[in-house]
Amino acid sequence: MIVKWETLEDRFVENLKIFNVRYKKRKNPSNGLISEFVTLDSPDWVNIIPITKEGKIVMVEQYRHGTDSITYELPGGMVEKDEDFAIAAMRECREETGYEGENEPIKIGEVLPNPAFMNNKCTSFVWANCTKKYEQNLDSNELINIKEFSIDDIKGMIKIGIINHAIILNAFFFFFLKDE
Repeated sequence: MIVKWETLEDRFVENLKIFNVRYKKRKNPSNGLISEFVTLDSPDWVNIIPITKEGKIVMVEQYRHGTDSITYELPGGMVEKDEDFAIAAMRECREETGYEGENEPIKIGEVLPNPAFMNNKCTSFVWANCTKKYEQNLDSNELINIKEFSIDDIKGMIKIGIINHAIILNAFFFFFLKDE
């Protein structure tokens, strides 16, 4: 039976804007070995699949520093402290795309981005009957193009690796499962 490891020490190392680095000294319950692990405390994330009245999925195209590449993603971002996840998803969609749905978004799934060293979760939503109602309201370090794709286009882009962001793929996984 797997049990939680005892935490002997939890030490803050550094605040790096989007996450805090911590060292955690933990004891292996099976052999007593004590080791130090790096963990990242990060805010929770959301993403949202905005679907237009015409059945198109709204995607964002943007440059990503980590991979030094252009990606196709869903609108999304960090959840503010004490913010409702659905509200955060709607906010991110409006800010990044200007699109808004007629009703509240529907939660379709939740994942742990990397539980090996991160403590956060990412919750995915779908928002139906979206129309462009606002101008983009981007952060100073965001540069985003808005694109609309059919569901068949999305499936094709996933198959050939154009959409390859793991968290975005998870959102589409939940989305495609909901129709089964």
